Amino acid sequence: MAAAQGCRLDGDQIASCASKSGVMSNPDDTGPSVWEELLRKDNLWVGHGSETAFADAILAQRRRQGLPQLGAQPLPHPYEILHTSRQLSRTRWAENQSPKHVSVPAHGRSVVTCLLISQGRVITASDDSTINIYSLPTGGLERSLKGHGGGVWSLVINRTTLASGSTDRSIRVWDIESGRCTHTFGGHTSTVRALAIVRPEPTDTEQDGGTTVSEKWPKHPLVVSGSRDHTLRVWALPNPGDPEFHSPMDEHGGVNDDPEQNPYHKLLLDGHEHAVRALAARGRTAVSGSFDCTVRVWDIATGTCKWVLVGHTEKVYCVALDTRRQRTYSGSLDGTVRIWDLQTGQCLHVLTGHESLVSLVALSPSYLVSGCADGMLRVWDPDAGAHLHTLSGSPSRGAITCFAHDEFKVLAGSDSTLRMWDVRSGAEVRDLLTGAVGVWQVACEGRWCVAASSRNDRTFLDTWDFATGEGDADWVGEPSDGVYDEYSDEDDGS
Repeated sequence: MAAAQGCRLDGDQIASCASKSGVMSNPDDTGPSVWEELLRKDNLWVGHGSETAFADAILAQRRRQGLPQLGAQPLPHPYEILHTSRQLSRTRWAENQSPKHVSVPAHGRSVVTCLLISQGRVITASDDSTINIYSLPTGGLERSLKGHGGGVWSLVINRTTLASGSTDRSIRVWDIESGRCTHTFGGHTSTVRALAIVRPEPTDTEQDGGTTVSEKWPKHPLVVSGSRDHTLRVWALPNPGDPEFHSPMDEHGGVNDDPEQNPYHKLLLDGHEHAVRALAARGRTAVSGSFDCTVRVWDIATGTCKWVLVGHTEKVYCVALDTRRQRTYSGSLDGTVRIWDLQTGQCLHVLTGHESLVSLVALSPSYLVSGCADGMLRVWDPDAGAHLHTLSGSPSRGAITCFAHDEFKVLAGSDSTLRMWDVRSGAEVRDLLTGAVGVWQVACEGRWCVAASSRNDRTFLDTWDFATGEGDADWVGEPSDGVYDEYSDEDDGS
């Protein structure tokens, strides 16, 4: 699911939290234990490293802004910001019956294939070969990125650097501030169907002698690509200001290049016997799902395939990666979801109940959600594999086309409806959109929900703002996968 991206914290929000905090202004009173206790008391503590990841991202943002770190000023502890934000996420989405709603036309009549929320912007890609950037608050079109010679089917972002993959077989790298395409990578011989960015973070590495140490890896961000040509490739993601590189184009508008001549190309991952349909990556681990019915686990530091996960009897359409639990999850045309152990390569659980293609799986700290062509979503316990809830997408039981979820809600689109549920209870909350011909993409972050759909023979981008007033200005969103687009400059060489 394309919306599944690192979350960039807004600098204005952090500064606002710092200036408005009027409680516990003594640094000795703002320690994590006080706010951890409140998070637990109010049933807002999630665990699985999500609170630490949020705090690390807040502190990295402060370093980038030159703000004092913990204990140096009466800045709110990150857990205080988290408590406020989670309380708002739990209450506003359920209680605000009239969120501010903006609807704008987008991409003519074409299908929106990807949708991201990043840094106050909405970024969409389409099978019309363009990428559009909109203002999140207003819905206004800021710029359109043109250059691909075919439909754009994969999109990822790292700070202000955007990477896109297309049916023209290329990967393009864009500076979203200027709208310029700064790099064009060739090497794949068919559609680039999946992309994943790997950001620097502490990663366990086995040393000679069997000892394990934790070190930052990679040193600079990477992008991994998966293609219908059966292969994956690993590339260095250019930093702003790095030398430009553009692979030559052929007479059909596609790239024609030997990737070995590209200084940004790092590795070829070869082994699948059919198209690579799905991809997830974090740290040294990449997981790919293929139409050859297998899932492969790769070490992207060495390029070796660690495991070939065999068990699905039909094509694999989706994967999710959980490095904290050391598990990966896959969905298939065989109607099952499988949970695999990354350390042993064994299948731990086969999750049954869907009646058709499982085309979507996604993970939050506490919930695994799968979406199916049978019109149903299922919510699972990612530890035990237990079935928690079944959610019906639309009265007609049209296929689930997209969904997004976090620790409080699930939003899903189908043939005609965008619907919301309480992920904890499974209760239906409301329909945000009805009467659509198809809901193509949905993403949510903090106070915002954004969806792309077709209505009245046009494509529209709809934005809902669930904030209700000034008191919600400090509402900071969390990415459901726990990957933030914020880390120390020392880690990416910028």
